Amino acid sequence: MPERAALNITRVGEPPGMVAQSGKTRTGMPLSLNRAAADDLDPWIARIVVAKVETTPDFRLDCGLCNDIAFERLLVGGEWTVKTVDGPRRFGSEPVLVGPHSRHMPVKCKGTMSTLGVGFRPGALRKLFGRDLPSLVDRIEPGDPMGLLTDGGASNFSKEASAAEWADLLEERVRYFIERLQPEPPEPLSSAFEYASFANPNIAPGEFADAHGISLRTLERTVRRDFGLPPRTVLRRARALDLAAQLLGISDTTEEQEFLLRYFDQSHLIREFQAFFGVTPQAFRKSPKLLLTINLETRAARRLEELDRLRPGEKRPWQAATQADNS
Repeated sequence: MPERAALNITRVGEPPGMVAQSGKTRTGMPLSLNRAAADDLDPWIARIVVAKVETTPDFRLDCGLCNDIAFERLLVGGEWTVKTVDGPRRFGSEPVLVGPHSRHMPVKCKGTMSTLGVGFRPGALRKLFGRDLPSLVDRIEPGDPMGLLTDGGASNFSKEASAAEWADLLEERVRYFIERLQPEPPEPLSSAFEYASFANPNIAPGEFADAHGISLRTLERTVRRDFGLPPRTVLRRARALDLAAQLLGISDTTEEQEFLLRYFDQSHLIREFQAFFGVTPQAFRKSPKLLLTINLETRAARRLEELDRLRPGEKRPWQAATQADNS
């Protein structure tokens, strides 16, 4: 069994040259304002996310992302360099479509870190844009498929507005798109598999298939299409993301032993973590992970809400005592 000490988290203060306007952890790391979408958008939209993080002009970030779902993100300034599967890509102040990841994606940024994001449920891109996920794994593409910046939308995301005002406007733009399109909801099987990845990522794909009365082949085909990866890889990634969130101090501490028991032993834990993050857990926790903390906190909050262990808008265990609820 892995040792408890493997999950000691990094304790840091608020990073210099940065003011987090959308929240922060108890250790001072910046957070986004992220919340579940309204009920009428919920079948397609997993999360509304605003990271309003002001920095000095010369601020530089060297971190990364590891998404389990696809996002459309609006980059509000900054100079971004991302190491995708196709090589380095550079982006400025623009909308981009960000795919899910098979492993940690290195990201560098100069200037502001502020972004807005719409997270899509598995299978939603197929219903909304006729697109399956495999072609977007480990990639970022320029584009605004939801039309979030049309009809004067860009001018409304002013720097003077609060993070909550940005989130409200973002959700309005998403609703406008959904109401015009009237799409069908994603396949229930994909939603059930995502829930399983939150609740019990140690479940065998064959066991899940049997429980839902389908063949393993059907499960593999559906998950590859809607998640971009094989079922077993999706579950392994879920375990690694939960572990990374624990190391960063953005998880429910009562789950620490459960996360450890998902691995056969310490060497298995280290090997699996390295497969997704390129370093050992010990090396991972040695330095702050600014962007990754924002990235993984969004998933950690969504996971607890999906499992009905945290009510939408309820204060999260890792949030700073002075932070207002993300609602």
